[in-house]
Amino acid sequence: MSTAALRPVPRPGVLEIEAYVPGKSAAPAGVKLHKLSSNETPMGPSPAAIAAMQETAAHLELYPDGAATKLRQAIAQKYGLDPERIVCGAGSDELLSLLTYAYMGPGDEGLYSQYGFLVYRIAILAAGGTPVVAPERDHTTDVDALLAAVTDKTRIVYLANPNNPTGTYLPFDEVRRLHAGLPKTTLLVLDAAYAEYVRRNDYAAGLELVAESENVVMTRTFSKVYGLAALRIGWMVAPAAIADAVNRIRGPFNLGAAAIAAGAAAMADDAHIAKAVAHNDAWLPKVTKALEGLGLTVTPSVGNFVLIHFPEAAGRTAADADAYLTARGLILRRVGAYGLPNALRMTIGTAEANEAVVAALTDFVKGSPRG
Repeated sequence: MSTAALRPVPRPGVLEIEAYVPGKSAAPAGVKLHKLSSNETPMGPSPAAIAAMQETAAHLELYPDGAATKLRQAIAQKYGLDPERIVCGAGSDELLSLLTYAYMGPGDEGLYSQYGFLVYRIAILAAGGTPVVAPERDHTTDVDALLAAVTDKTRIVYLANPNNPTGTYLPFDEVRRLHAGLPKTTLLVLDAAYAEYVRRNDYAAGLELVAESENVVMTRTFSKVYGLAALRIGWMVAPAAIADAVNRIRGPFNLGAAAIAAGAAAMADDAHIAKAVAHNDAWLPKVTKALEGLGLTVTPSVGNFVLIHFPEAAGRTAADADAYLTARGLILRRVGAYGLPNALRMTIGTAEANEAVVAALTDFVKGSPRG
């Protein structure tokens, strides 16, 4: 008798999932750590968010508001939305999963681009669906390729805009073209985790498209520019029927009181967000120019990170560069799981961290390590 018959067996698809592996967060002993592997803001959280979180500490015996009312109202006020159409979750990851569980099952397909966020595949397989991947062009989502991959089984199309890990984006006209080509019964999920960083006149996160459509959802996060990654806060805005469906399967207390309070306070602190965006605006082009000056290829990014491509020559690969940087306390992100084995993703960090990476890669490229 098979040993598998002696214990519960996961349903088909679950064991096909490759668990998500976060960026490294440790450096060798004796060197200063600069963690640039998780797209965290170097500016930290808003002081107002910290104070709001601390106020909840005296009431830890109480359940949080299961509807995250204060947070939804703060988001609604900021963007001029109906709070009833906003759903909050433990990061946008949870909301992406809940949307998938609500609208996909065995025999259904979920579609995303070649270098799309790894959580899409995980959520699709967890729901019993089939992942379908459309090729990209120059590390950028190709609308025609996505539309060509749509079938009568396509239930959800996921679009990370800007995309992680490439940092590329689609102009809003292209997003509209994608939506216009989809069946009305197919859900378009606009994953706008990095929207606050984009400085392009032809970009829009998608609020307008959500407002005028019955099959479009936009997800956002507090883990990036707001600096609240440790609290795991995400939100989505959707048509009323979709918000209702997600709320029916959402856990009643999926956000803690500290997250609700801190998120609401952070949403109102425009000055802190402006400071974080200004830092990125200054350093993103500097880092890109410096790395390109070393002869490295950098995918043009509109986010708070850059994707750096390395040669295939022995001793010059991304794996070699990663080991070299890690030994010096500079932790970047390997992206082999995305099908990019010879690239590293670097978050824009503090001035000290950015300069240290450029200096170390200068030595690495020249083959003249310091120390």
